[in-house]
Amino acid sequence: MNILIINGSPRKTGLLSQMLDMMREEAENRGELVQTVYTNGLNINPCIGCMICRTQGRCALREDDSQRVLKMIQEADAVIMGAPCYWGNIPGQMKLLFDRIVYGMMRDTPRFPEPLMKGKKCILLSTCTTPWPLNIWFKQSRGAIRAMREICRYSGFKIVATIERGGTAKHPQLSEKDKKKCRKAAHSL
Repeated sequence: MNILIINGSPRKTGLLSQMLDMMREEAENRGELVQTVYTNGLNINPCIGCMICRTQGRCALREDDSQRVLKMIQEADAVIMGAPCYWGNIPGQMKLLFDRIVYGMMRDTPRFPEPLMKGKKCILLSTCTTPWPLNIWFKQSRGAIRAMREICRYSGFKIVATIERGGTAKHPQLSEKDKKKCRKAAHSL
């Protein structure tokens, strides 16, 4: 199985990255091929809203890293998306990536969008500084999961697991409970 990890965190050694690394190790130990993309390291121009991609199936802007990542998503059997919570949502650079590749994730039709990623599995992961259960009640980590869930729903991914971890400011370490959740999620692919 070919697995792509999309890490939306700017912190390569932060808690979210540690959790994604644990999932990577689990998958690699099973013999899976795993690649990781760090969205903050991507060179992506902002979408200009011209809608040409919706009719022509390609972006009108000059090629950048967004097309490379789209190709990786298309070639993957499963995707693991992780994003820290920024204002109850995913970080801007991660959103920018998905804004630019919408044409490769779903196709416009006269009635309903046609999902282009059907048959692919997905795991969603979010962390935030807001302590549990406030991270859920006030839609902090839940907001980031919601944003990624929307991307997956319209694209046709089957979400097999979600992990939300609040309270990272007070508890920045990877707990045994976190490790167990990551291992279990990785085995759902």
